[in-house]
Amino acid sequence: MLLHALQHAFRRHIPRLCALCELPLTAWEHHWCTSCLTCFQSTSRCTRCGLAMPFPTSRCGACLQSPPLWNALYCLGDYAYPLAPMIHQIKYGRQFWLIPPLATLLAQVIPSPAPVLLSVPLHWRRYLYRGFNQSDLLAHHLSRALAVSSQTRLLQRIRPTPPQEGLHKHEREQNLRRAFTLRSRPSATHVAIVDDVVTTGSTVSQLCQLLLEVGVEYIDIYCLCRTPEYHNQ
Repeated sequence: MLLHALQHAFRRHIPRLCALCELPLTAWEHHWCTSCLTCFQSTSRCTRCGLAMPFPTSRCGACLQSPPLWNALYCLGDYAYPLAPMIHQIKYGRQFWLIPPLATLLAQVIPSPAPVLLSVPLHWRRYLYRGFNQSDLLAHHLSRALAVSSQTRLLQRIRPTPPQEGLHKHEREQNLRRAFTLRSRPSATHVAIVDDVVTTGSTVSQLCQLLLEVGVEYIDIYCLCRTPEYHNQ
């Protein structure tokens, strides 16, 4: 993408500053200073749903009672500072240079990567309006960081839907019914769906259902942020 290349070239010729505190970076620091990098330290989570927990667990109580359709969810953190404003800068400020370093950090928390990455699709009308799909960009850079394949055209959004923001879980589920289709079967039985933010999981659940119906056996979710449970009510 031309804009991404121009951003990268511009940043190479200006003083290197931390993307958070804007203080100068040392020779061995990249994108964030050592102090700000601690903001991205992983917290204890349920491996299945990705929600924060007092201690690490493979399945929290909610997942034992009603597990999601996916098998594991890995994220950098909650939808809060510093990740929330960064995602806002990417989506609405076109600060695409943030995606590669965030993808690198996300790759470090994924223990056994899926061999194929898929991205949450945009409807063509929204893609034309926005000009990009941040999930596609994240999947591209994450696939490079993980050394796996990225097949971002297999999933398609066939029905335009109102934005999910501000909707409760049941409203999100109703909003997304019959909104997606699968163009072809993935080349592996273990795949990962890539998105910037997972809130209630309604979107990725719809996509998981399509994949399970064609024989996919194991599905991961890779995202930058997982919205805390109290925001999902």
